[in-house]
Amino acid sequence: MNRYSLPLAFSLAAAAALVSPVVLAQAPAAASQAQAASQMPGPEIAARSYLLLDMSANRVLSERDADTPNDPASLTKLMTAYVVFGALRDKRLTLDQTLPVSTRAWDERKGDPSLMFINTTMTPKVDELLRGMIIQSGNDASVALAEGVAGTVEQFVALMNRQAQAWGLKNTQFKNVTGMTEPGHKSSARDLSVIASSLIRDFPEYYSYYSQRDFTFNKIRQDNRNLLLRRDPSVDGMKTGYTEAAGYCLVSSAQREFPNGKRRLLSVVMGTASKEARATESQKLLNWGYSAFDAVRLFDKDAAISTVPVWKGASPQAKLGAAGPVFVAVPRGDGAKLQTQIERTDPLVAPLSKGQRVGTLKVSTAGGVAVAEVPLVVLEEVPLAGILGRAWDAMRLWIK
Repeated sequence: MNRYSLPLAFSLAAAAALVSPVVLAQAPAAASQAQAASQMPGPEIAARSYLLLDMSANRVLSERDADTPNDPASLTKLMTAYVVFGALRDKRLTLDQTLPVSTRAWDERKGDPSLMFINTTMTPKVDELLRGMIIQSGNDASVALAEGVAGTVEQFVALMNRQAQAWGLKNTQFKNVTGMTEPGHKSSARDLSVIASSLIRDFPEYYSYYSQRDFTFNKIRQDNRNLLLRRDPSVDGMKTGYTEAAGYCLVSSAQREFPNGKRRLLSVVMGTASKEARATESQKLLNWGYSAFDAVRLFDKDAAISTVPVWKGASPQAKLGAAGPVFVAVPRGDGAKLQTQIERTDPLVAPLSKGQRVGTLKVSTAGGVAVAEVPLVVLEEVPLAGILGRAWDAMRLWIK
């Protein structure tokens, strides 16, 4: 693997314009970016742990104790919803489908938890149960949905843990679908940011549930506990949580308009002192992220970042680029000072398939702080040359 420094002229014109992706789903596919938090000092946050993620650039902007496992309370329901949305995608459920309410779901009334107030005589629709779980944080709705998807709560919890393992979440283990305190039931701010951002990216058609301010079921109206939905018009979700062990927790997502596009940030605060504190500290994080950092577009999808020689190929060169548009988050004013370096396989020998990874583009600030690591892939297939071409290149490689 050889290293090559790219002339900055390739990106300065793009970096001069501070923009954000319009399509959220493209951001994670664009680059596997450095996840280390910025070395800029962040705001003082009164929480046990927190994390601020720039979803547009897939970069953590600030964090504290983000990998410490904590009681996630009803933030658990982010994963519960993700698994239900997967069942809807796979046609194992429909929004209009009705589900029975079991005695187990009814028993969630014990201990004065959050409820949708369903009972065993009802057959609510999946759509209603989703609203009850997301807007009202109903434990009873969570159990009814879990049983509707997997047959039993235990089998549904297994699906939740299987998904957590697939994402590589090392500090998360689910024991229930509601978030009620239970030995071994845990997650971390970083893991919750993965769950929440994946939900937004993978199921945009259902994300609007999280922006609804209230929901009335069985003539009982309940407000969404996310206070930021009423305070900040750019906040369009996501989920609150509280238990005595967890404290007051909140995952919030905001999308704000900038001259050249939209930019989405996601904040996670765990273990604050009150409902007001979790909203205030989340707002503080979001405002700081938008004011202290710029989103810079380096490349568009399928743009050639480098053209390199190929040996034994029908074409003498290959165009390398990123699989999607590349955005980075940098401290305000640093967009025109980025340093870039390519690490790639050398020599490149055909055949090369489209999308094949052959290197990495590393982006850092002028001060050497890592901003992104972007996989470099082959943009156009390079098949093998004929026998004579391959023989000639084989001899040249041997001499080289």
